[in-house]
Amino acid sequence: MTDGRRTGLLAITVTSLLWGTTGTAATFAPDVGPLAIGAAALGVGGLLQAVVGARVLHGARTQLRHRRGLVIVGALAVAVYPLAFYSSMHTAGVAVGSVVSLASAPLASGVLERVVDRRPLSRWWVLAALLGVLGSVLLCLSGLDDAARPAGATVLGVLLGLVAGAAYAVYSWVAHRLMDEGVPRAAAMGAVFGGGGLLLTPVLAVTGAPLLATPQDLAVGVYMALVPMFLGYLLFGYGLTTVSASTATTVTLTEPAVAAVLAVLVVGERLTAVGWVGLGVIAVVLVVLAVAPTNESGDAGRPVDPGWPPVGRP
Repeated sequence: MTDGRRTGLLAITVTSLLWGTTGTAATFAPDVGPLAIGAAALGVGGLLQAVVGARVLHGARTQLRHRRGLVIVGALAVAVYPLAFYSSMHTAGVAVGSVVSLASAPLASGVLERVVDRRPLSRWWVLAALLGVLGSVLLCLSGLDDAARPAGATVLGVLLGLVAGAAYAVYSWVAHRLMDEGVPRAAAMGAVFGGGGLLLTPVLAVTGAPLLATPQDLAVGVYMALVPMFLGYLLFGYGLTTVSASTATTVTLTEPAVAAVLAVLVVGERLTAVGWVGLGVIAVVLVVLAVAPTNESGDAGRPVDPGWPPVGRP
């Protein structure tokens, strides 16, 4: 494994740990609906991506104009993802909603790469994806054992999670595809997430008033936008320069595991023994990804864009 790929995997792992806190953080603003939380988190975070990358975005405007179809698809997926994701957690619970959303994404991402890019998927990736699905199913079964939550709510939450997973796979693939076609990382992420942020602005305007009701609600919104969304997607964009979208989405299976543990320790949700076995299986996925490449043709390290970050190198 090259140093660049190892660093990329580490960046995406840290991203997924940050993302894993979002469901628990949202519970600290119980009077704020999932649409408002989602629009604030990824809407504001996406616009900040565009602002930070404004100089690089301006320089890449011709490249982006020629690929505006891809950018539009990615922006739409960014807008759909948080609305479906937070609604899934609100309906089915933090553990089940986050697990279904993130665990379905690697399969959708792998299908995109295989069908659209005609990129062969290795047996290692297939093994990791199947184990991820198994672990997620076990976690979902644990959620269905929750007598306090109607089964219909869990089923609806699972369906919304599948929509979120598909949207996540699409915008990850779009961002990776733009970078592969020579668009600088800051421009690719800024265009896709900035466009998604613009689409989410009307949703935030209509639903976001409760975020201003109390200092705690406002603090939750600010945390979601700045830490897991803005900072998280900076790291995610970096990771996408060295690994494929299918690998990136598979690594982020760490997120539902973190979310499930936090849901138990902080929120008070309950996981059965089956659920804990599911968490263990997801941990095995990370080991599989760490010891072998998951997509030989798509994970070759690529030089990191020297124009990033656009302002103030750390």
